[in-house]
Amino acid sequence: MEQTIKILIYIHAFFGGIGLITGTGSILVKKGGLLHKRMGKLFSIGMITSSLISIPICWMPKHQNIFLFLIGLFTIYLVIAGNRVLTFKTKTKADTIDFIISGSMLFFSVVMIALGVYCQLMNIENGILFTFFGGFGLYMTIKDFQFYKNVSETNKKWLSKHIGKMIGALIASITAFIVAGIGIGNIMAWMAPSILGTIYIIYWNRKIAPKKPVLKSIN
Repeated sequence: MEQTIKILIYIHAFFGGIGLITGTGSILVKKGGLLHKRMGKLFSIGMITSSLISIPICWMPKHQNIFLFLIGLFTIYLVIAGNRVLTFKTKTKADTIDFIISGSMLFFSVVMIALGVYCQLMNIENGILFTFFGGFGLYMTIKDFQFYKNVSETNKKWLSKHIGKMIGALIASITAFIVAGIGIGNIMAWMAPSILGTIYIIYWNRKIAPKKPVLKSIN
């Protein structure tokens, strides 16, 4: 059994590495270009495959880790939703699949927050991480439903949502590399990539925001 788990971990790390490399590359090349799209596809494949493999590993003997299980689900949500939002370039109404994706993540975000509160009340180490990532998930899914409610009015925001979710998935890849690859497992190692990634997302959102017309005063 342990040998099988090791093989799965190696495969998980391999696809996670693909995600880390192509994800980093996709933010360095020209946005919307052919290379960006190809790297984005490889990033999506790498991250989803890596996360899907991590989910059963987290329930195997001597490797149980409910936090990594929930983060795996969070990463899958970010990648799928980040790609899914591209369909709003043309469609003007959210469909059932959109609601299922966001609704599922909303449920798991509430679970993470509840676990975080429980861990902090019981003084369980690093319990705040559940609350931290659960809060991120809750915020993102609430914004999803607000977006779905007024798609016709907000569909121009699809690019902002795409950037936010795909950068979020890249943050997950970088965090996994720091914690699992390098072996740094303190709270800052978990939270720093998310904080820096959020700053980067805010930068891009401001960059792509439509410029407000400057009103010239009439003398």
